[in-house]
This record gives sequence, structure tokens and C-alpha cells, in this order.
Amino acid sequence: MSSIDQQFVEYIVRSLVSNPDAVEIERTIDEKGVLLELTVDPEDLGRVIGKRGATAQSLRTLLRALGTKNDARYNLKIVDNGVAPAPSTQQTAPMSDDDGDSADNESESDSIVSKTRKELEELDDLDV
Repeated sequence: MSSIDQQFVEYIVRSLVSNPDAVEIERTIDEKGVLLELTVDPEDLGRVIGKRGATAQSLRTLLRALGTKNDARYNLKIVDNGVAPAPSTQQTAPMSDDDGDSADNESESDSIVSKTRKELEELDDLDV
């Protein structure tokens, strides 16, 4: 049985994502309040977070309002399951025959992924 807070977040997130069947919300209660852990399809992670975390922050604001009504403190954690989405079918720059370029591209994409994960961790640590 899911509670009203889980149903609330699930309804909003399912409306945002392209794969609503992959939306999962786990609810735990501790001394700090209620923690909702949101897991979505890796392709939808960007939609849930939004530009500079705007969508995630909006979800947290709505949860804060619900918490005021229910006399509870809610925290929303967006879980990054670490699986990178498949490359899109968009046109990419042609690869050169030089092996050094492909190594540079791989290290650049690895640094982007690690930077994005670090930003996600910082967003989850925000006290809302």
C-alpha cells in the first residue's frame, strides 16, 4: 500500500517521463522525517532533474508544501542507477583514423559523466 506522498510524487513524475512504467518510489521513515527515493529510467533522469536541477527543486518544494499539510518533513532523493543511456541517433562528428582522438573523446565523456554524477550528489545533499 502506498501513502499519499508516494502517490503524489509518482503521479507528477509519471507525467514528466517518457517511460512511466520504470518509475519507482521507495519510502522510508527515520528520525529526520520521510525519505522518498525516486528511481526512473536512465533516459528520463535528465527530465526529472531539469536544467540546473529546477524540476527536482520544484518537486521538493511541492513535497515541502505537502509536509506542511501533513506535519511531516519530506526529503526527495533521485537515485542515479549508474547506467548511461544509449547513444542517441543524432548525427555525430566523423571519427578520424588517429587513435589519440578516440581516447580523448572517451576520457572527455567519462569526465562529463563523473561531473554530472557529482552534481547529482550535491543536489541530493541540499537541505530543502
